[in-house]
Amino acid sequence: MADQDEASADTLAQYKQKYGVTPALADHATLVKMIEDLFRDGLKTMVEPFPETDREFAKILDRLRGMSADQLREKLTESGWLLEPYGEDQMRCQECMYYLVHRRWCDLPELNLPAEPDWWCRLWRI
Repeated sequence: MADQDEASADTLAQYKQKYGVTPALADHATLVKMIEDLFRDGLKTMVEPFPETDREFAKILDRLRGMSADQLREKLTESGWLLEPYGEDQMRCQECMYYLVHRRWCDLPELNLPAEPDWWCRLWRI
């Protein structure tokens, strides 16, 4: 547990050094930059398995609920976040029921993050 706390403290210090703020206190534009930078630095997320049932969807939400707003990397990884449309149908945030078009925001409480129209995550719903 102490190792996780130290890693978390190191991560928060890195955010503060690079952006002047942690994800929990960042504004919309800074959060977008943080997300884009994580992917630019090689972040790989869990796009599969896509939750086919409500039970599978709920399990992902349960894991996300245990994460703080400062656990940005973990949230993106668990949710299968991508900075591009996904799959044969090219699913994207723009068509998701949780996407707030005018705010460019994912309103799923467990995520509560900025999102561009062409981004996607495995919690996508219509």
